[in-house]
Amino acid sequence: MQRILVIEDEKEMVRGLRDILEFEGYEVSSAETGKEGLEAIARREPDCIILDLMLPDMGGLEVCELIRARGLGTPILMLTAKAQEYDKIRGFKAGADDYLTKPFAVGELLARVMALLRRRGVYGRDEDVVRIGPSQVDVKHFLVRRGRKEYSLSHYEVELFKLLYARANQPVSRDEILDRVWGTESFPTNRTVDNFIVKLRKKIEEDYRNPRHILTIYGVGYKLSP
Repeated sequence: MQRILVIEDEKEMVRGLRDILEFEGYEVSSAETGKEGLEAIARREPDCIILDLMLPDMGGLEVCELIRARGLGTPILMLTAKAQEYDKIRGFKAGADDYLTKPFAVGELLARVMALLRRRGVYGRDEDVVRIGPSQVDVKHFLVRRGRKEYSLSHYEVELFKLLYARANQPVSRDEILDRVWGTESFPTNRTVDNFIVKLRKKIEEDYRNPRHILTIYGVGYKLSP
C-alpha cells in the first residue's frame, strides 16, 4: 500500500484529505507542524508528501528545502490558499514537484497525487530507464538508446522529459514547463520550450516530423503519450 504523509495544521482539511485518500486505497498519516512532519519522514519515508505552505512553526517552503537537503526525492505536492505566481515559483525552487491552490476539486487532487506516485515508481528504481515507443530513455545516465543509436541528453532535456512523463497523457502548458524546468532566472521564452521539444523528438521519435509520443496540444503546450 502506498503511503502518503499530509503535513497540514487545519484539522478539517486533514480529515477531508484522509477520507479521500483512504477511500482510494492509500495509507495516510499526518503531522500538524513542520517539525512533526520532518520527524515522521525520518521515521519512515512516505511515497508522497502533501505539504501546506502555511504551518504554525515554520513555512512549508522551509520544510520542503529541509527535505531536499536530506537528499530525499520523495514527491511533494504543495497546498496553499495563495494564488500568486510568485508563490508557485518559490515552491518549485524549494523543491516542490507540484502545486495545488485551495479550494481544489477532489478529482484534480487525486490526479496530481497519482501522477507524482507514477513518477516515484519509475524514477525510484535503480535503473531509471523508461521505454517510449522504440526508444529507451535513461534519465540516470542522460542517454536515449534507439536501435543501435545512442544519443546524449542535456540537463534541461532530462528535466523536460521527466516532467512530461510524470504527467503522461495529460497536457502540460508551456508556462508550467518554463516554471518547472527553467524557472525565471535564466529568462527563457516559449520558443525555448519549443526548441527543446524538437531536440527530444529527434532523439526519441522514429520520425520527429510526425511524432507519435511527444505531441503538440495546440493552444496549450505538449503531452507525452508513452
